[in-house]
Amino acid sequence: MNETVCSLLVIGAGPGGYVCAIRAGQLGLDTVIVERTRFGGTCLNVGCIPSKALIHAAEEFEKAVHWASGHGSLGISVCAPTLDLARTIAWKDHIVGRLNNGVASLLKRARVKSLHGRARFRDGKTVTVETETGVQLVRAQAIVIATGSEPAPLPDLPFGGPVISSTEALALTRLPGTLAVIGGGYIGLELGTAFAKLGSAVTVVEAESRILPLYDAELTRPVARRLKDIGVTVLTQARARGLSGKGNALVVETAGGEKRIPAEKVLVAVGRRPVTDGWGLEELDLDMAGPFLRIDEQCRTSMRGVYAIGDVTGEPMLAHRAMAQGAMVAEILAGNRRSWDVRAIPAVCFTDPEIVSVGLSPDEARAGGREIKIGLFPFSANGRAMTRLAEDGFVRVVARADNNLVLGTQAVGQGVSELSAAFGLAIEMGARLEDVAATIHAHDAGRGLSGSGPQGPRPRAARLAGRFGAAPTPEAAEDLDFTRMRSAG
Repeated sequence: MNETVCSLLVIGAGPGGYVCAIRAGQLGLDTVIVERTRFGGTCLNVGCIPSKALIHAAEEFEKAVHWASGHGSLGISVCAPTLDLARTIAWKDHIVGRLNNGVASLLKRARVKSLHGRARFRDGKTVTVETETGVQLVRAQAIVIATGSEPAPLPDLPFGGPVISSTEALALTRLPGTLAVIGGGYIGLELGTAFAKLGSAVTVVEAESRILPLYDAELTRPVARRLKDIGVTVLTQARARGLSGKGNALVVETAGGEKRIPAEKVLVAVGRRPVTDGWGLEELDLDMAGPFLRIDEQCRTSMRGVYAIGDVTGEPMLAHRAMAQGAMVAEILAGNRRSWDVRAIPAVCFTDPEIVSVGLSPDEARAGGREIKIGLFPFSANGRAMTRLAEDGFVRVVARADNNLVLGTQAVGQGVSELSAAFGLAIEMGARLEDVAATIHAHDAGRGLSGSGPQGPRPRAARLAGRFGAAPTPEAAEDLDFTRMRSAG
């Protein structure tokens, strides 16, 4: 059995794992990373990147269908488009392949040794790796567990046949005529919206009283309107009970009784669960937080020298959280002091329209007993939004009433995911309303604006909301109270 001794062993080459390994290598640590499938993990291979490719293709196809209908207001007419989904998926796979190669190149450049195989703990310092060429033994001073997560199944609807997870949905080469989506969270709505735009008849089944229940209702209303516009049927307070006898329909229990929803495919999108099986967890003495590995603010587990990052450690299950954790752990192991503010993690829904949120929502801020200010700026008053046919949505800012400290920023609208960095920066840097309101943004850049409307400076929270949104048109300003200013105890 071959044996390798290193300073750091990273198990899992997803976003958290490969960022940790690359940064550790750059800092001079002798690093080994183990991955049993492909570099990039869920996000790169069967999650974030493939879904955004499908979402983009669906948006382009929907535009072409709209122009072909002759109902467009821009004077553009085209022939009716056709869809070759197999070719679309091949394009998506090509992107994934390029990024796989990019991660491999970065690891090599950082002098990280890569092992392809299944890792299994012997103890807190020793791991065996089953590779194609045999078993290798790796001894490490520190180990980072970055095993990620996988789609969570439903007891009455196990994966297989017509019942698919997001992984299978992103590999379909034939468009399902009817698609039932179980789960009205971001995964279900992102993919459900994409398939609806491509031509599937989509029904979303959500157990709660509304879609995206983890976001406040003000942010989700524009998404609900858009789903209705594109023909998606949404059933709330409904529960999937299984497939019909013939397997061509989903049986759903609603307040009004049992329904059968035609479904060529059933996409189960009720969340994800951590991957804690198959790598020797039972050989370790790790504290758990429910199904997740318990960690402290520096990602240390209950065993000395064993760290954990990413989805296996719990919510929020976001690639950029895992990346931040991975980079921080590498710095700490290299002897540097590092930390980051969990409040500055952006959450983005790539629905239509998109949603972005950083920091505290109004309700969360009030729950802390704070007196707050809320500024809201609608895109319907923004000239650039009008020229993009993207007037639905708004930017909202939450700040402390006593000192104007920005507590949270949210937005819903076309392309607002691009605001996540600006939102996060404001929270991370401890900005006050005055700090952001004084920043000069390019006019008509879509997400930048002047600091005052034609009638003079606005209240600070309102002005900041406008900063993150866009400048209003003079015509709109004449009749518009630029934002709704609200105070709450």
